[in-house]
Amino acid sequence: MAAGSAIQIPSRLPLLLTHEGVLLPGSTMRTSVDSPRNMQLVRSRLLKGTSLRSTIIGVIPNTSDPTSDCDDLPSLHRIGTAALAVQVVGSNWPKPHYTLLVTGLCRFQILQLLKEKPYPVAEVEQLDRLEQFTNQHKSEEELGELSEQFYKYAVQLVEMLDMSVPAVAKLRRLLDNLPREALPDILTSIIRTSNQEKLQVVAIRPNRRISHISSATEDDDEEEDHDDVVMLEKKIRTSSMSEQALKVCLKEIKRLKKMPQSMPEYALTRNYLELMVELPWSKSTKDRLEIRAARILLDNDHYAMEKLKKRVLEYLAVRQLKNNLKGPILCFVGPPGVGKTSVGRSIAKTLGREFHRIALGGVCDQSDIRGHRRTYVGSMPGRIINGLKTVGVNNPVFLLDEVDKLGKSLQGDPAAALLEVLDPEQNHSFTDHYLNVAFDLSQVLFIATANTTATIPPALLDRMEIIQVPGYTQEEKIEIAHRHLIPKQLEQHGLTPQQIQIPQVTTLDIITRYTREAGVRSLDRKLGAICRAVAVKVAEGQHKETKPDRAEVGEGEDCKEHVTEDTKTESISDTADLALPPEMPILIDFHALKDILGPPMYEAEVSERLSQPGVAIGLAWTPLGGEIMFVEASRMDGEGQLTLTGQLGDVMKESAHLAISWLRSNAKRYQLTNASGSFDLLDNTDIHLHFPAGAVTKDGPSAGVTIVTCLASLFSGRLVCSDVAMTGEITLRGLVLPVGGIKDKVLAAHRAGLKRIIIPQRNEKDLEEIAVNVRQDLTFVMASCLDEVLNAAFDGGFAVKPRVERLTSKL
Repeated sequence: MAAGSAIQIPSRLPLLLTHEGVLLPGSTMRTSVDSPRNMQLVRSRLLKGTSLRSTIIGVIPNTSDPTSDCDDLPSLHRIGTAALAVQVVGSNWPKPHYTLLVTGLCRFQILQLLKEKPYPVAEVEQLDRLEQFTNQHKSEEELGELSEQFYKYAVQLVEMLDMSVPAVAKLRRLLDNLPREALPDILTSIIRTSNQEKLQVVAIRPNRRISHISSATEDDDEEEDHDDVVMLEKKIRTSSMSEQALKVCLKEIKRLKKMPQSMPEYALTRNYLELMVELPWSKSTKDRLEIRAARILLDNDHYAMEKLKKRVLEYLAVRQLKNNLKGPILCFVGPPGVGKTSVGRSIAKTLGREFHRIALGGVCDQSDIRGHRRTYVGSMPGRIINGLKTVGVNNPVFLLDEVDKLGKSLQGDPAAALLEVLDPEQNHSFTDHYLNVAFDLSQVLFIATANTTATIPPALLDRMEIIQVPGYTQEEKIEIAHRHLIPKQLEQHGLTPQQIQIPQVTTLDIITRYTREAGVRSLDRKLGAICRAVAVKVAEGQHKETKPDRAEVGEGEDCKEHVTEDTKTESISDTADLALPPEMPILIDFHALKDILGPPMYEAEVSERLSQPGVAIGLAWTPLGGEIMFVEASRMDGEGQLTLTGQLGDVMKESAHLAISWLRSNAKRYQLTNASGSFDLLDNTDIHLHFPAGAVTKDGPSAGVTIVTCLASLFSGRLVCSDVAMTGEITLRGLVLPVGGIKDKVLAAHRAGLKRIIIPQRNEKDLEEIAVNVRQDLTFVMASCLDEVLNAAFDGGFAVKPRVERLTSKL
């Protein structure tokens, strides 16, 4: 039916107007019918027709607005395709409509529109007959030569496709069996062309049609895509990727050339090759290795952190002496809010490198690190390779944030996937599952951050250089607040130093009474709250127009303590009868703090808690920094039971049993008796040990000396010194063993106003990390046994009954 000369169509045809596509002779199209005229045509001619001629209709592309039912002759395309209605299917959802399956027979030309309603009918003239073209410039023989040449082009195009695909083999058989003059129309309907291009094919003459489709086939199916593939191949060959990667890419580009675009694997392969080209195989930035400039930049960005800055400068110095130094794997471990992440950004700024942060908190799929294999749908590279693609260089600074919070699930262990990434001996050939070729990560400077090393697997921890970032002292927090936090908050709230003044004594009040943290995040939030309150006053203009109240400026004696010649502020007592001048800043004192932030959250409670025997102060380490910890004990008549409360872990429970056992064995030596006067401390006596803050889980061995001191105070009836805190692990023989987190614990004691700290003798080396001004405020007692702990914890020492030396008879 494809050949126009084999079919004789009626001279009058009902016209079906289509918006969805263009029907060509020899092709089949499915179209939806929902306009009134088209539906009336289907009901009248197709559903009631019985002969073949009654099911032949004229399909005309409607070039007018799709929302209107155009039936005027000027809106109709003059050339259409006579079609045979093969199938008619009706439906009422979502609205009544028919779906037609029509097959194109031949072209026709509209001579005259006979009627428009209920559906258009036109007088037509059949085209596509060979005898119609004998009087034209091209002879019948020349038309045959064009058809044969077109056939050769089509065969060449098909041979470029993958012959293993059944559809391609079927297409080749179709080319061999179809008449040559029908090939242009059929191939036009197969290849990806627009409706406008198909309209041109419908309207032009056979000789020009063959030439036009031949050029269009070459341009559209080879030229555009071929140019892209050739350009991609050129990029691959000119890229500086490794020899192994180049070999894989050339193999994939060869497959891509033979692959039809309709295959799903075509897009996957193309995306893979484009990623390989975009990766920075050898592109890098030049390091800035000026040590003095780096030192100044680090000091300006961060206060304190001397140990961390020293390590960064060491890396810069070695890098300056040796260019091929592999990037170290640094891991900053410390409580939240001390600046671990911002230091990583400053290091990148110091080096002049690109910076990329990868948040690992909650990641529980190893594919996030290593990527997915390309056999999976929606596969993509891991975060490491994606990060390199984002920054565009192979020597950035990668910050692996919260590496201690990686999860584990059925999709694998991401911590194990990081082993190859963070191993300086292996990461020069890191293999992402998506790339499936090695990529050199040795020039990347990896910086990991964590709150604790307890949850990091030992194998991963072994590959990193741990740098402890402890909490800040009160003096350091004051400096950080006035150097960085207050200027940042003023800028964020649109304030100037001429509008608000926060003296250092006020900052100290915020630190001691409103925050209790190792970092400065809570301090930053409190300063933000103050700035917001001042912003309201400034916006209202009250401090310019009316007499200020106590929340705006300090009053009385409290304010006079903060007034200096440099600040040029006035207290309310100095301006009792005058309005505050517009240039006067709002002074934040303790009364303003109370009005803005509310009553103080933390007050000194050490002396109150130690007003009776059976209470001692210990020092604990948490991922949030150091904390002081009270231990309370009481005794009552009973059967020798030991009760422990306060959400204690197994290790701390064992420390309590160790403590009571050591005291029972040394009760006579220390003259300790229970309520009944017996030296057996558990004889007819129950002991209850409690660790306040019962909702917080506590565990660890460092509370051993504190429990011994608490019980010794209980049974001796003596008070523990109110300014003493202690930490250390104990043994059954009374030895004091070293513990960790000394700096954080000392800073916690310093924040609480304690003066003496008892630590194990073997922890004396850890005091070197503590600032000199903090050490000057404290007295440290080094203890190697529990006798020394008890002597230091009580005023006047803890008396021991002298031992009676027995003389051995020589008789």
